[in-house]
Amino acid sequence: MPVTKLSRREFVSVAAAVAGFARLSAQTTILTGPYGNGTIPPGIRTRAIANVNGLTVNILEAGFERPGRPAVLLLHGFPELAYSWRKVMLPLAAAGYHVIAPDQRGYGRTTGWDGSYDADPDPFRILNMVRDAIALVYALGHRTVAMIAGHDAGAPVASWAALIRPDIFRSITILSSPFEGPPATPFDTANGAAMPPAAPGDDQLDAELLTLNPPRKYYQNYQRTRGASDNMLHAPQGLHAFFRAYYHYKSADWKGNTPHPLKARTGAEMAQIPTYYVMEKDKGMAETVAPFMPSAAEIAACPWLTESEVDVYATEYGRTGFTGALQGYRVRRGGDPKSLAEMRTFSGRAIDVPAMFVAGKSDWGVYQTPGAVDRMRTSACSRMVGFHLLDGAGHWVQQEQPEHVSARLIEFLRTHAPRT
Repeated sequence: MPVTKLSRREFVSVAAAVAGFARLSAQTTILTGPYGNGTIPPGIRTRAIANVNGLTVNILEAGFERPGRPAVLLLHGFPELAYSWRKVMLPLAAAGYHVIAPDQRGYGRTTGWDGSYDADPDPFRILNMVRDAIALVYALGHRTVAMIAGHDAGAPVASWAALIRPDIFRSITILSSPFEGPPATPFDTANGAAMPPAAPGDDQLDAELLTLNPPRKYYQNYQRTRGASDNMLHAPQGLHAFFRAYYHYKSADWKGNTPHPLKARTGAEMAQIPTYYVMEKDKGMAETVAPFMPSAAEIAACPWLTESEVDVYATEYGRTGFTGALQGYRVRRGGDPKSLAEMRTFSGRAIDVPAMFVAGKSDWGVYQTPGAVDRMRTSACSRMVGFHLLDGAGHWVQQEQPEHVSARLIEFLRTHAPRT
């Protein structure tokens, strides 16, 4: 068979096309039905919004029928989706708001991100994620947002958005993951002032955890590893069972979740946290959650997460994998030098718009960073007007207790973010 010789320009074009196809294939395996598999309540629609900071963003949307309503933007966490807000969207819409919940960069049916482990991590840094949020609400015809809310990994994105652009994001609700504020920049060192002590990093914490019996490791370090996505995607118990056990283990349904403040970020203190945050050294997340699979009777009695709803997560992550969703752990947390340099641009700033914190009373996420709650309430947010830990909820507060979360959000909006 004759060999076709390509010019350099032709070779570069073909190589670029192949690389682009590989990236596209990594994140957009053939779609297998409507978003939500028929479980999204009537009154919520899904659509794709093009040209959003380089993305085509898949959103859930409620309260869209009447133009001119103030916007509410809801940012999900990990391993979640826009779908995770389905139970609070209609109450917010009924209160008079245009409610928008996107699949964030790296997740679900939003496209335009590179799904490979070796992808450029810069698009997943906090400032670009804030640009994603701004571009989305602008594309939808809003110049301001009455409230931005972020849960888990969505909480830092929402928090930074409110800190950086208070003119756009007029109030904020932080769910589950407290915001500590920007890192400090050394001050007056030229005149002899001491450099501020460095906060204990994740590597230092892991070194301490390894000395325990049994040896442990911090989950955020694990989430950054090359094998983390495949471990969950190809869980021996199957992806559906993985999600069921993961969600159960971190919920109020698992009675072992009895969180409390920790004294310091040391191995001995952190070892009090369940293994979904402080894992056993030789186990991946799939093996970590497997022993906590609820019984058939517990699954049947679970009102907040049905088998059909678990299927939505298994379907979407089975198609995309977890790597894109995990990119944020590599650059938005820990001691990544480039991210720290970006964030120090805002040293000394606080969130100055009205702020509220909501989490489950059984959520260890509130205390996994010792002292973070106190810093959020005393310095990171200058107008902290509400702090609520809800009974009957663990980490998935807006899914476990949607009625109570909806009531808190609506009361907060009416009191602290008057409609304009």
